[in-house]
Amino acid sequence: MKRCAKMLASAALLLLAGSTSFAADIIGEPVGDYCRVVGTSNLVLNDNIVDLKAQVVKLMDESVAVANSSEWINSSRPAFVWASEAKVACGMAYGYLKTNYKDEDTLNKCECFHDRMVEYMH
Repeated sequence: MKRCAKMLASAALLLLAGSTSFAADIIGEPVGDYCRVVGTSNLVLNDNIVDLKAQVVKLMDESVAVANSSEWINSSRPAFVWASEAKVACGMAYGYLKTNYKDEDTLNKCECFHDRMVEYMH
């Protein structure tokens, strides 16, 4: 009897896991590239580290402001989610830049997530 109950519980968990495969996707479509433009971000193209740091800090500050704003925290739009993602990505990119290392992946994510945040704010 116990074995049967365990098997039923396991089957129920598998069904739940399979039925929620898109639950984390905030826009209701299959997960894919979140950035509309495929390719290198404008941040990556900038070779001036001082200017690049300033741009990343600006994007990070804007993202932090949105992530801390009750207007966006309580909104049904996903701007808060993208602001949270952008502030992390931009913070990581800035950390790399402080050591004069230009990490293309985090720079691309910083710009992409910030752009998504702005898109959902309008």
